[in-house]
Amino acid sequence: MVSVDQAAAGVKGGPGGLRRDVGLIGLMWASVGSIIGSGWLYGAEKAVVAAGPAAILSWLIGAVGIVLLALVHAELGGMFPVAGGTARYPHYAFGGLAGMSFGWFSWLQAATVAPIEVEAMIGYAGHWHWAQGFQHAEDGTLTTSGFVVAVLLMAVFVVINFLGVRLLAHTNSVATWWKVAVPLAAIFIIAAGNFHPGNFTEHGFAPFGAHGVLSAVSSSGIIFALLGFEQAIQLAGESRDPARDLPRATLGSVAIGAGIYVLLQIVFIAALPLASFAHGWAKLDYPGISGPWAGLATLLGLGWLSVVLYLDAVVSPGGTGLIYTTATSRVSYGLARNGYAPKIFTRTDARGVPWFGLIVSFVTGVVCFLPFPSWQQLVGFITSASVLMYAGAPLAYGVFADRLPHRARPYRLPGGNVVSPLSFVVANLIIYWSTWDTLWRLGVAIVLGYVLLGGYAWYATRKGLPDAPRLDWRAAQWLPVYLLGMGVISWQGGFGGQGHIGLWWDIAVIAVFSLAIYYWARASASRPEEIERSIGEVAVTEVAVH
Repeated sequence: MVSVDQAAAGVKGGPGGLRRDVGLIGLMWASVGSIIGSGWLYGAEKAVVAAGPAAILSWLIGAVGIVLLALVHAELGGMFPVAGGTARYPHYAFGGLAGMSFGWFSWLQAATVAPIEVEAMIGYAGHWHWAQGFQHAEDGTLTTSGFVVAVLLMAVFVVINFLGVRLLAHTNSVATWWKVAVPLAAIFIIAAGNFHPGNFTEHGFAPFGAHGVLSAVSSSGIIFALLGFEQAIQLAGESRDPARDLPRATLGSVAIGAGIYVLLQIVFIAALPLASFAHGWAKLDYPGISGPWAGLATLLGLGWLSVVLYLDAVVSPGGTGLIYTTATSRVSYGLARNGYAPKIFTRTDARGVPWFGLIVSFVTGVVCFLPFPSWQQLVGFITSASVLMYAGAPLAYGVFADRLPHRARPYRLPGGNVVSPLSFVVANLIIYWSTWDTLWRLGVAIVLGYVLLGGYAWYATRKGLPDAPRLDWRAAQWLPVYLLGMGVISWQGGFGGQGHIGLWWDIAVIAVFSLAIYYWARASASRPEEIERSIGEVAVTEVAVH
């Protein structure tokens, strides 16, 4: 056996476990391929409807928030190169109760992205006559034939994953080169002859004010579009040189994705014909609105480009769905390693693939087509689940800075003691902007997670199983206050709530509440020896020498 620090130097996985076959490009393209998905197809149109031309500011706000979170993850990923890392940092820092909670958020986020991408693929395919019967015209929900197609697409994601991580990385890399090239081509080709600066001020730069700018960050799919940098972290257990490659892949993917999305928003606004928003941005209308970019290209006389964009509407979401199917099985692998799920989730086949986790991710994806049929409903829900997952990393970062100051850090975040609490505040603001209607649904999913994972943890503890998690209530005493507090603030706030907390005051309330939770969690975290024991029990066992 070797230590996690040795694993960071690139130890090969042992037989029967995960294989360390993924290099820097594979890691970075896993993240970039997740970031450039259906978000680029729909994000610019939905954001401008919500915020007007000030949607550019929404993208910048979202990008800053994601960069802060990515910086924290970059250091943690280098410290702990294990599969499903986002599900495991809170476990190390706070013990079983907090680890189980954030592990569930991580799994919920990963498991529901693939069906979102399938919905996007089917929605754009409606351009072709043969696919127009896959969705109901009145509300966009799947018909029976559409449901069958969606299930088949999910099955394709799973089959490719079963062929092994090396083939997966190559397949995703090819798809990602295409996914990056097409939006860049659209940006420069459309802007070359259709850039109208007057569009930015025709109805005012920010017709819906600050509320529109902030609500667009979450509810219009901006944060959803920028998510995905953590895919390199989830694959850390299969990286050849995680200490060197994880920080580069994480930060590099955010830079590429954010740059492309901001340019897309600028060009989308500037290229629209004046008649398409003559009645205001909230009533944006033009032929092909169901496929914003392809429809715009057709309207501008770029028919050949629209064909390429419709093809990309299958490749881009498909590539993202593929890699999130991978992530789901790795997060469930990490949950089982932590003792929150049965050990069957850690079993791998001859190719090093956690097969049971893949099967469960398929079933979960199919179920997700039922309760949340529309794309935007899914986006709002998953954004909140995602950011709840990300919120665990800044909390864990603060604990490791206090409790493990001398532990090897291949990448050390400059100003981490400032960036970490700030990123936690930003994460909670994004959760709040997702609206109360989304958060109460997320609350139901959280309760379901406690029933499933908590039930297994109770069973494992009662039976005295060797992998039973350490449910440290003292170290997680802040957690119920945090979850309930965010719910109450959202309920009383102005984003889908009662409106008793006004704009700007709500931001101040979230900031103060977040900082209080951050330093409370930091003070009550597990002791250094308990953290080291958790790391030794969970991480080292999956990195063996041949």
